[in-house]
Amino acid sequence: MTTHFFGDTTVLLARSLRHITRSLDTIITTTIMPVAFMLLFVYVFGGAIDSGSDSYVNYLLPGILLITIATGISYTAFRLFLDMKSGIFERFQSMPIARSSVLWAHVLTSLVANLISLVVVVAVALLMGFRSGTGVLAWLAIAGILILFTLALTWIAVIPGLSAKSADGASAFSYPLVFLPFISSAFVPTDTMPGPVRAFAEHQPVTSIIDAIRHLFAQQPVGTGIWVALAWCLGILTVAYVLAMATYRRRIS
Repeated sequence: MTTHFFGDTTVLLARSLRHITRSLDTIITTTIMPVAFMLLFVYVFGGAIDSGSDSYVNYLLPGILLITIATGISYTAFRLFLDMKSGIFERFQSMPIARSSVLWAHVLTSLVANLISLVVVVAVALLMGFRSGTGVLAWLAIAGILILFTLALTWIAVIPGLSAKSADGASAFSYPLVFLPFISSAFVPTDTMPGPVRAFAEHQPVTSIIDAIRHLFAQQPVGTGIWVALAWCLGILTVAYVLAMATYRRRIS
């Protein structure tokens, strides 16, 4: 049964990836907004922001990476919606394939597309002066956090992708996720914020994840911060997966 699932997922993943390679504008569009934010904040607002860091792009990049992911997963919801409306799910269900492999193909496609977008954003940041002397293990830890965060948000995206009534509705859910980093430590330290805003910023998941990545980039002690970040990622991933699978079962029943 496990072999059956992996085989079906691989075939359907190849199908989804072919769609991505035929429309590279999706990845380009995904990177435009985060890169634009990075250019705007570094070259326009950066001189007026006291981040406590020698290089503002170094301070800014972790938040921009999360915005990149939040932007990219809207396309997962959009593609799922199109597949639902086209009847392709019904055709797949009439075939002897593992049912969940259809969803996993979309999720893994999102992961691949977002990783490409993240590499592009990091490359632009390097051109803008981003530097990090962190070692291989820290880079792997950063990659692991970003992969978990991508999977968590992608499974959230599956829910509107399956249940939305329109294409706009399927992708619009990502807007709050894109702007959540703005009320976090992504652009300025949270201690510069007024009381209620600061309380929210310091206790929402994005701040924990950004701070963990920032400390890893800066070769600073992460302490328990990395475990808090991983706990948020795994918690969101677990809840989103359960809700997405429940939504999927209702739609195909």
